[in-house]
Amino acid sequence: MALSNTQYDAIMRLYSNKQNRHRREHDEHMKTAYDRIPQLSKIDEKIAEISVAKARAHFQGISDPTDLSETIRDISAQRTKLLKAYGYPVDYLDMKYDCPLCKDTGYRSNKKCSCFKKAEIELLYDQSNIRDILKEENFDHCNLSYYSKDLMNQATQMSSYETALLTLNRCHQFVEDFDKSFENLFFYGDTGVGKTFFSHCIARDLIDRSYCVIYFTAFDLFELFARNTFSTTSEAKETHSSIFDCDLLIIDDLGTELTNSFVSSQLFLCINERMLRKKSTIISTNLSLNKFAETYSERTFSRISSSYTMIKLFGNDIRIQKKINGGKK
Repeated sequence: MALSNTQYDAIMRLYSNKQNRHRREHDEHMKTAYDRIPQLSKIDEKIAEISVAKARAHFQGISDPTDLSETIRDISAQRTKLLKAYGYPVDYLDMKYDCPLCKDTGYRSNKKCSCFKKAEIELLYDQSNIRDILKEENFDHCNLSYYSKDLMNQATQMSSYETALLTLNRCHQFVEDFDKSFENLFFYGDTGVGKTFFSHCIARDLIDRSYCVIYFTAFDLFELFARNTFSTTSEAKETHSSIFDCDLLIIDDLGTELTNSFVSSQLFLCINERMLRKKSTIISTNLSLNKFAETYSERTFSRISSSYTMIKLFGNDIRIQKKINGGKK
Protein backbone atom coordinates (compact mmCIF):
# COMPACT_ATOMS: atom_id res chain seq x y z
CA MET A 1 0.00 0.00 0.00
CA ALA A 2 1.22 3.49 -0.78
CA LEU A 3 1.63 5.64 2.31
CA SER A 4 -1.26 7.93 3.10
CA ASN A 5 -0.56 11.65 2.92
CA THR A 6 -0.51 11.79 6.72
CA GLN A 7 1.97 8.92 6.98
CA TYR A 8 4.21 10.37 4.27
CA ASP A 9 4.17 13.81 5.90
CA ALA A 10 5.09 12.25 9.26
CA ILE A 11 8.16 10.58 7.75
CA MET A 12 9.23 13.71 5.88
CA ARG A 13 8.97 15.69 9.13
CA LEU A 14 11.49 13.26 10.61
CA TYR A 15 13.87 14.00 7.73
CA SER A 16 13.33 17.74 8.14
CA ASN A 17 14.16 17.45 11.85
CA LYS A 18 17.35 15.52 11.03
CA GLN A 19 18.43 18.15 8.51
CA ASN A 20 17.75 20.99 10.96
CA ARG A 21 19.63 19.21 13.75
CA HIS A 22 22.71 18.61 11.62
CA ARG A 23 22.57 22.14 10.22
CA ARG A 24 22.61 23.56 13.76
CA GLU A 25 25.52 21.29 14.71
CA HIS A 26 27.41 22.36 11.59
CA ASP A 27 26.84 26.05 12.32
CA GLU A 28 28.06 25.58 15.89
CA HIS A 29 31.19 23.78 14.69
CA MET A 30 31.90 26.54 12.18
CA LYS A 31 31.56 29.27 14.79
CA THR A 32 33.71 27.41 17.31
CA ALA A 33 36.48 26.71 14.81
CA TYR A 34 36.42 30.20 13.24
CA ASP A 35 36.62 31.86 16.65
CA ARG A 36 39.61 29.76 17.63
CA ILE A 37 41.33 29.60 14.22
CA PRO A 38 40.66 32.89 12.34
CA GLN A 39 42.68 31.67 9.33
CA LEU A 40 40.00 29.04 8.61
CA SER A 41 37.38 31.58 7.60
CA LYS A 42 39.79 33.15 5.10
CA ILE A 43 40.67 29.73 3.70
CA ASP A 44 37.00 28.81 3.30
CA GLU A 45 36.29 32.13 1.61
CA LYS A 46 39.11 31.45 -0.83
CA ILE A 47 37.83 27.91 -1.55
CA ALA A 48 34.34 29.29 -2.18
CA GLU A 49 35.70 31.97 -4.49
CA ILE A 50 37.67 29.44 -6.56
CA SER A 51 34.73 27.03 -6.66
CA VAL A 52 32.50 29.76 -8.08
CA ALA A 53 35.12 30.49 -10.72
CA LYS A 54 35.23 26.81 -11.67
CA ALA A 55 31.45 26.65 -11.93
CA ARG A 56 31.33 29.80 -14.04
CA ALA A 57 33.94 28.35 -16.41
CA HIS A 58 31.95 25.13 -16.70
CA PHE A 59 28.71 26.91 -17.62
CA GLN A 60 30.55 29.05 -20.17
CA GLY A 61 31.86 25.91 -21.84
CA ILE A 62 35.44 26.60 -20.89
CA SER A 63 37.62 23.60 -20.10
CA ASP A 64 38.16 23.08 -16.38
CA PRO A 65 41.25 25.11 -15.49
CA THR A 66 43.68 22.61 -13.99
CA ASP A 67 45.36 25.23 -11.88
CA LEU A 68 42.08 26.00 -10.08
CA SER A 69 41.61 22.38 -9.09
CA GLU A 70 45.18 22.18 -7.87
CA THR A 71 44.75 25.42 -5.94
CA ILE A 72 41.65 24.06 -4.20
CA ARG A 73 43.54 20.90 -3.23
CA ASP A 74 46.45 22.92 -1.85
CA ILE A 75 44.21 25.21 0.17
CA SER A 76 42.14 22.27 1.46
CA ALA A 77 45.36 20.62 2.63
CA GLN A 78 46.20 23.77 4.58
CA ARG A 79 42.73 23.68 6.11
CA THR A 80 43.16 20.05 7.20
CA LYS A 81 46.58 20.80 8.65
CA LEU A 82 45.18 23.65 10.75
CA LEU A 83 42.33 21.53 12.09
CA LYS A 84 44.74 18.78 13.13
CA ALA A 85 47.09 21.28 14.72
CA TYR A 86 44.31 22.57 16.96
CA GLY A 87 43.12 19.07 17.88
CA TYR A 88 40.00 18.91 15.69
CA PRO A 89 39.01 15.91 13.54
CA VAL A 90 39.66 16.51 9.84
CA ASP A 91 35.92 16.29 9.16
CA TYR A 92 34.96 18.65 11.97
CA LEU A 93 33.64 21.28 9.58
CA ASP A 94 31.90 18.82 7.24
CA MET A 95 28.11 18.58 7.21
CA LYS A 96 27.07 15.35 8.97
CA TYR A 97 24.14 13.11 7.99
CA ASP A 98 22.30 10.23 9.63
CA CYS A 99 22.25 8.65 6.17
CA PRO A 100 25.19 9.65 3.94
CA LEU A 101 23.58 7.82 1.01
CA CYS A 102 20.68 10.27 0.60
CA LYS A 103 22.04 13.06 2.82
CA ASP A 104 18.88 12.85 4.94
CA THR A 105 16.52 13.62 2.08
CA GLY A 106 14.97 10.13 1.96
CA TYR A 107 15.58 9.81 -1.79
CA ARG A 108 18.39 8.73 -4.10
CA SER A 109 17.97 9.33 -7.85
CA ASN A 110 14.24 10.01 -7.28
CA LYS A 111 13.81 6.62 -5.58
CA LYS A 112 13.22 5.90 -1.90
CA CYS A 113 16.47 5.40 -0.03
CA SER A 114 16.90 2.29 2.13
CA CYS A 115 16.66 4.55 5.20
CA PHE A 116 13.23 5.77 4.04
CA LYS A 117 12.01 2.19 3.81
CA LYS A 118 13.24 1.56 7.36
CA ALA A 119 11.48 4.72 8.56
CA GLU A 120 8.34 3.55 6.78
CA ILE A 121 8.37 0.21 8.61
CA GLU A 122 9.09 1.91 11.95
CA LEU A 123 6.07 4.16 11.44
CA LEU A 124 3.88 1.21 10.54
CA TYR A 125 4.97 -0.61 13.69
CA ASP A 126 4.16 2.44 15.80
CA GLN A 127 0.71 2.75 14.24
CA SER A 128 -0.08 -0.96 14.54
CA ASN A 129 -0.68 -0.66 18.33
CA ILE A 130 1.25 -3.92 18.95
CA ARG A 131 4.92 -3.07 18.33
CA ASP A 132 6.27 -4.68 21.53
CA ILE A 133 4.03 -7.73 21.36
CA LEU A 134 5.24 -8.60 17.87
CA LYS A 135 8.81 -8.97 19.14
CA GLU A 136 7.69 -12.19 20.81
CA GLU A 137 4.56 -13.23 18.98
CA ASN A 138 5.59 -14.05 15.42
CA PHE A 139 6.20 -17.03 13.16
CA ASP A 140 9.75 -17.46 14.52
CA HIS A 141 8.35 -18.15 17.98
CA CYS A 142 5.50 -20.42 16.92
CA ASN A 143 5.53 -23.64 18.97
CA LEU A 144 2.98 -26.24 17.86
CA SER A 145 3.95 -28.65 20.64
CA TYR A 146 1.33 -26.96 22.81
CA TYR A 147 -1.33 -28.60 20.63
CA SER A 148 -2.34 -32.17 21.44
CA LYS A 149 -2.07 -34.92 18.85
CA ASP A 150 -4.65 -36.95 20.77
CA LEU A 151 -7.41 -34.36 21.19
CA MET A 152 -9.69 -34.76 18.16
CA ASN A 153 -12.36 -32.68 16.44
CA GLN A 154 -15.02 -35.25 15.55
CA ALA A 155 -16.43 -33.04 12.78
CA THR A 156 -13.13 -32.77 10.89
CA GLN A 157 -11.41 -35.91 12.22
CA MET A 158 -8.32 -33.78 12.79
CA SER A 159 -6.34 -33.47 16.00
CA SER A 160 -5.63 -30.20 17.76
CA TYR A 161 -2.06 -30.39 16.46
CA GLU A 162 -3.09 -31.09 12.86
CA THR A 163 -5.57 -28.21 12.97
CA ALA A 164 -2.90 -25.82 14.30
CA LEU A 165 -0.43 -26.99 11.63
CA LEU A 166 -3.00 -26.40 8.91
CA THR A 167 -3.74 -22.97 10.40
CA LEU A 168 -0.05 -22.09 10.46
CA ASN A 169 0.25 -22.99 6.77
CA ARG A 170 -2.85 -20.96 5.95
CA CYS A 171 -1.40 -17.95 7.78
CA HIS A 172 1.85 -18.21 5.82
CA GLN A 173 -0.16 -18.46 2.60
CA PHE A 174 -2.27 -15.47 3.62
CA VAL A 175 0.92 -13.40 3.87
CA GLU A 176 2.42 -14.72 0.64
CA ASP A 177 -0.76 -14.07 -1.35
CA PHE A 178 -1.60 -10.76 0.32
CA ASP A 179 -0.79 -8.56 -2.66
CA LYS A 180 -2.32 -10.99 -5.14
CA SER A 181 -5.68 -11.90 -3.63
CA PHE A 182 -8.26 -10.42 -1.27
CA GLU A 183 -8.94 -12.62 1.76
CA ASN A 184 -10.34 -12.28 5.27
CA LEU A 185 -9.83 -14.62 8.23
CA PHE A 186 -12.18 -15.49 11.09
CA PHE A 187 -10.55 -17.31 14.02
CA TYR A 188 -12.86 -18.81 16.59
CA GLY A 189 -12.53 -21.22 19.49
CA ASP A 190 -12.02 -21.35 23.23
CA THR A 191 -9.74 -19.06 25.22
CA GLY A 192 -6.01 -19.61 24.93
CA VAL A 193 -5.87 -21.73 21.77
CA GLY A 194 -3.74 -19.33 19.68
CA LYS A 195 -6.23 -17.15 17.81
CA THR A 196 -4.55 -13.88 18.74
CA PHE A 197 -1.08 -15.35 18.33
CA PHE A 198 -1.69 -16.36 14.72
CA SER A 199 -3.10 -12.88 14.01
CA HIS A 200 0.09 -11.36 15.42
CA CYS A 201 2.25 -13.65 13.28
CA ILE A 202 0.53 -12.37 10.16
CA ALA A 203 0.75 -8.76 11.35
CA ARG A 204 4.52 -8.99 11.96
CA ASP A 205 5.29 -10.38 8.51
CA LEU A 206 3.05 -7.91 6.69
CA ILE A 207 4.45 -4.88 8.52
CA ASP A 208 7.97 -6.06 7.65
CA ARG A 209 6.80 -5.99 4.03
CA SER A 210 5.66 -2.37 4.47
CA TYR A 211 1.92 -3.04 4.69
CA CYS A 212 -0.19 -0.96 7.05
CA VAL A 213 -1.62 -3.17 9.80
CA ILE A 214 -3.78 -1.88 12.66
CA TYR A 215 -4.75 -3.98 15.67
CA PHE A 216 -7.65 -3.29 18.02
CA THR A 217 -9.33 -5.27 20.74
CA ALA A 218 -13.06 -5.20 20.12
CA PHE A 219 -13.52 -3.12 23.26
CA ASP A 220 -11.06 -0.44 22.11
CA LEU A 221 -12.39 -0.37 18.55
CA PHE A 222 -16.00 0.22 19.52
CA GLU A 223 -15.03 2.71 22.19
CA LEU A 224 -13.20 4.60 19.44
CA PHE A 225 -16.23 4.44 17.16
CA ALA A 226 -18.43 5.72 20.01
CA ARG A 227 -16.14 8.73 20.55
CA ASN A 228 -15.80 9.63 16.90
CA THR A 229 -19.04 8.62 15.17
CA PHE A 230 -20.66 12.03 15.45
CA SER A 231 -17.46 14.05 15.46
CA THR A 232 -16.56 16.24 12.50
CA THR A 233 -12.99 16.98 13.57
CA SER A 234 -10.14 16.21 11.19
CA GLU A 235 -8.72 13.79 13.77
CA ALA A 236 -11.96 11.79 13.85
CA LYS A 237 -12.12 11.68 10.06
CA GLU A 238 -8.52 10.55 9.86
CA THR A 239 -9.15 7.82 12.44
CA HIS A 240 -12.11 6.45 10.49
CA SER A 241 -10.12 6.62 7.29
CA SER A 242 -7.26 4.64 8.85
CA ILE A 243 -9.61 1.93 10.11
CA PHE A 244 -11.35 1.58 6.77
CA ASP A 245 -8.27 1.97 4.54
CA CYS A 246 -5.40 0.19 6.31
CA ASP A 247 -4.17 -2.88 4.47
CA LEU A 248 -5.09 -5.20 7.32
CA LEU A 249 -7.38 -4.55 10.28
CA ILE A 250 -7.27 -7.01 13.18
CA ILE A 251 -10.29 -7.06 15.51
CA ASP A 252 -9.38 -9.22 18.49
CA ASP A 253 -11.58 -10.75 21.19
CA LEU A 254 -14.86 -9.89 19.53
CA GLY A 255 -17.61 -10.69 22.01
CA THR A 256 -15.81 -9.43 25.13
CA GLU A 257 -17.16 -5.90 24.70
CA LEU A 258 -20.55 -4.72 25.95
CA THR A 259 -22.71 -5.55 22.95
CA ASN A 260 -25.69 -3.42 21.97
CA SER A 261 -27.38 -2.19 18.80
CA PHE A 262 -24.70 0.48 18.28
CA VAL A 263 -21.89 -2.08 18.46
CA SER A 264 -23.70 -4.44 16.08
CA SER A 265 -24.32 -1.71 13.54
CA GLN A 266 -20.74 -0.43 13.75
CA LEU A 267 -19.35 -3.93 13.27
CA PHE A 268 -21.45 -4.43 10.15
CA LEU A 269 -20.45 -0.99 8.86
CA CYS A 270 -16.77 -1.70 9.44
CA ILE A 271 -16.61 -5.15 7.81
CA ASN A 272 -18.89 -4.10 4.96
CA GLU A 273 -16.94 -0.92 4.21
CA ARG A 274 -13.64 -2.78 4.21
CA MET A 275 -15.05 -5.45 1.91
CA LEU A 276 -16.19 -2.79 -0.53
CA ARG A 277 -12.69 -1.31 -0.49
CA LYS A 278 -11.09 -4.77 -0.83
CA LYS A 279 -9.20 -4.36 2.43
CA SER A 280 -8.49 -7.51 4.43
CA THR A 281 -9.71 -8.04 7.98
CA ILE A 282 -8.94 -10.65 10.62
CA ILE A 283 -11.47 -11.27 13.37
CA SER A 284 -11.00 -13.48 16.42
CA THR A 285 -13.66 -14.47 18.92
CA ASN A 286 -14.28 -16.93 21.75
CA LEU A 287 -17.94 -17.16 20.73
CA SER A 288 -19.38 -20.18 18.98
CA LEU A 289 -20.80 -19.51 15.52
CA ASN A 290 -24.40 -19.78 16.78
CA LYS A 291 -23.69 -17.42 19.67
CA PHE A 292 -21.94 -15.01 17.30
CA ALA A 293 -24.94 -14.86 14.97
CA GLU A 294 -27.24 -14.36 17.94
CA THR A 295 -25.07 -11.56 19.33
CA TYR A 296 -24.34 -9.58 16.16
CA SER A 297 -27.33 -10.43 13.95
CA GLU A 298 -27.80 -12.94 11.14
CA ARG A 299 -27.03 -10.25 8.58
CA THR A 300 -23.55 -9.62 10.01
CA PHE A 301 -22.86 -13.32 10.42
CA SER A 302 -23.99 -14.01 6.86
CA ARG A 303 -21.63 -11.37 5.51
CA ILE A 304 -18.73 -12.81 7.48
CA SER A 305 -19.42 -16.48 6.78
CA SER A 306 -19.69 -15.82 3.04
CA SER A 307 -16.57 -13.65 2.77
CA TYR A 308 -14.16 -14.93 5.42
CA THR A 309 -12.13 -18.11 5.76
CA MET A 310 -13.50 -19.63 8.97
CA ILE A 311 -10.85 -21.31 11.13
CA LYS A 312 -11.73 -23.11 14.35
CA LEU A 313 -8.86 -23.69 16.77
CA PHE A 314 -9.21 -25.98 19.76
CA GLY A 315 -7.08 -27.60 22.41
CA ASN A 316 -5.81 -27.05 25.92
CA ASP A 317 -5.29 -23.48 27.11
CA ILE A 318 -1.74 -22.56 26.02
CA ARG A 319 -1.45 -19.78 28.61
CA ILE A 320 -2.12 -22.27 31.41
CA GLN A 321 0.36 -24.74 29.89
CA LYS A 322 3.03 -22.04 29.79
CA LYS A 323 2.44 -21.16 33.45
CA ILE A 324 2.64 -24.81 34.46
CA ASN A 325 5.86 -25.26 32.49
CA GLY A 326 7.40 -21.97 33.51
CA GLY A 327 7.03 -20.51 30.01
CA LYS A 328 8.80 -23.46 28.37
CA LYS A 329 7.58 -26.56 26.58
